[in-house]
Amino acid sequence: MSNDQPYVQFKNVQKSYDGVILVVKGFNLDVAEGEFITMLGPSGSGKTTCLMMLAGFETATHGDIILDGQSINDVAPHKRNIGMVFQNYALFPHMTVAENLMFPLEVRNMPKSDAQKKVQKALDMVQMGSFGQRRPGQLSGGQQQRVAVARALVFDAKLVLMDEPLGALDKQLREQMQYEIKHIHDNLGVTVVYVTHDQSEALTMSDRIAVFDDGVVKQLASPSELYEKPDNAFVAQFIGENNTLRGKITSIDGNDCRVDIDGHGEMIAQAINIGGVGDMTTLSLRPERVWLDPDDTFPNVFEGKVEELIYLGDHIRTRMTVCGHDEFIVKIPNSTDHKDLQVGDTTKIGWKVEDCRALDCTD
Repeated sequence: MSNDQPYVQFKNVQKSYDGVILVVKGFNLDVAEGEFITMLGPSGSGKTTCLMMLAGFETATHGDIILDGQSINDVAPHKRNIGMVFQNYALFPHMTVAENLMFPLEVRNMPKSDAQKKVQKALDMVQMGSFGQRRPGQLSGGQQQRVAVARALVFDAKLVLMDEPLGALDKQLREQMQYEIKHIHDNLGVTVVYVTHDQSEALTMSDRIAVFDDGVVKQLASPSELYEKPDNAFVAQFIGENNTLRGKITSIDGNDCRVDIDGHGEMIAQAINIGGVGDMTTLSLRPERVWLDPDDTFPNVFEGKVEELIYLGDHIRTRMTVCGHDEFIVKIPNSTDHKDLQVGDTTKIGWKVEDCRALDCTD
């Protein structure tokens, strides 16, 4: 395979279970060799269906799925040489950890001495080297998940698919496993296609993220680009916390526009994905990009009334009423110079034009 050819390709793939409703609609995606790409979206958005079509457990209704330059539409799942990690681990309870890892190697008729070395290497990779003789029922959830990851890697699969693999773990362990899986990926250089509905998980681990909604990819980009430069209101709202204000476009000047917020004043924003003057638009503004007591250089300055203060350690999450909207969030860093606000206080807030994006108007 040439270096410039994608390792995995979805070409205009569609999926329908009843011949009428498409759960995946014209899906196109190129995945580079060695890339960690995440399919992210709410339940029912089509992301897991795409993963299952790549694994061979579902059949595409239309289109082509290509692996390493070859169409795999008609290739049986066990002949695709793809590693799989599931949320429920899918370990054999009657086998030891080592036997669970040995199983995919025996299926491939690998000599026993070679297989034993591979099993030990894979267990060491996930810090489970001394657990080979235990059974899954003797392990914690996190340890079982490590074994499931090791089993997906043990036969040197160049492509590993992960379907919500950390969903059953508690928050602290889940975050720890995110870093471990990312480090394993970095060290081995395998291609990973990962499915999750957890946006912070996707931001932490991925080279690129495909954001799904209703069977369609709304945006495909790096974590920083998705967060900083969402193309549309759905992505802005789904990735991270976001202030959304609706208003009518009153003027457009090059890359900027002015938007009237229900008669509460005009805001200046970047014109990213809008109609024309007189059309409605959705403004997107991250809570950490809002300043308290802005100086005269800020183009957007408004009054905010403090409705709620929540202490979250590294910042104070402050809910305000701004321009008639009482769910406006400001994240105030918990530093020595942060303003000592109280519920009921009114204060000036402001933000820069480049931090406020005018996007498509969605209900």
